[in-house]
Amino acid sequence: MGLATAPLDRARQESVAACVRSALESVFDAVAATRADTAALLERVAAEGRAPATADLAALRPGLHLRLARQELVSGVGFVAAPGLLSDVPAWLEWWQSGAEGDVRPLLLDLDPAHSAYADYTHWDWFALPRDTGERAVAGPYVDYLCSDEYSLTLSAPVQVGGRFTGVAAADVYLRHFEAAVMPMLHQLARPARLVNARGRVAASSDPSCLVGSLSKGPQFARALATGRAQHRDGMRLVPCDGVPLVLVVTAGEADEAPSAT
Repeated sequence: MGLATAPLDRARQESVAACVRSALESVFDAVAATRADTAALLERVAAEGRAPATADLAALRPGLHLRLARQELVSGVGFVAAPGLLSDVPAWLEWWQSGAEGDVRPLLLDLDPAHSAYADYTHWDWFALPRDTGERAVAGPYVDYLCSDEYSLTLSAPVQVGGRFTGVAAADVYLRHFEAAVMPMLHQLARPARLVNARGRVAASSDPSCLVGSLSKGPQFARALATGRAQHRDGMRLVPCDGVPLVLVVTAGEADEAPSAT
């Protein structure tokens, strides 16, 4: 690629990153609404001088059902309580998802640690990243054995009340739906590209050498997200998706490596 065409290609990359951001912000809107509803509910319960219980979380259901109906990419949505938050159970997911026929149904899980492999969900990225960083996160893609047995992404954000972490608000996106939304954008680029999360997990790829779901080796993608600016690292151009925790990674050409490139 010549120097004359490099600025055009960089502009196209940044346009693609912005389009990816727009697609996922609609999902994060659902997460933010769930977080706001949950925080308000927990604050009301605390004002009554008692600990919340699973019955209190039923008040979230109308909003969760509405988000499933309105957000095209969202396949599941809900609140996942921090262990010990609720007075009547050690752990809980107030989680609803779309059925094959378009119906809305609850996720019913056995969270008894005596005989459930899913009793401790705190090690999953969608829970651990928001808890540990205080920021919203994109986890996956991974096979979601917990909810759907589908290859999925989970977008999540911490819920805090009075400075205390109480759990996460989250939404699932089936990977096939995400790829349908973003792959046409990646194919617009002059070079193979991929979208990776903060840990380098590939969420979508037009690069045959980087398979979806694999870990992308190289620079610190979390650091690129923190700067919010496009940069060059190890022969790659990293373009943060402007507020959404994904990075567009494109193999850099000679013109991109010029000192004036950003």
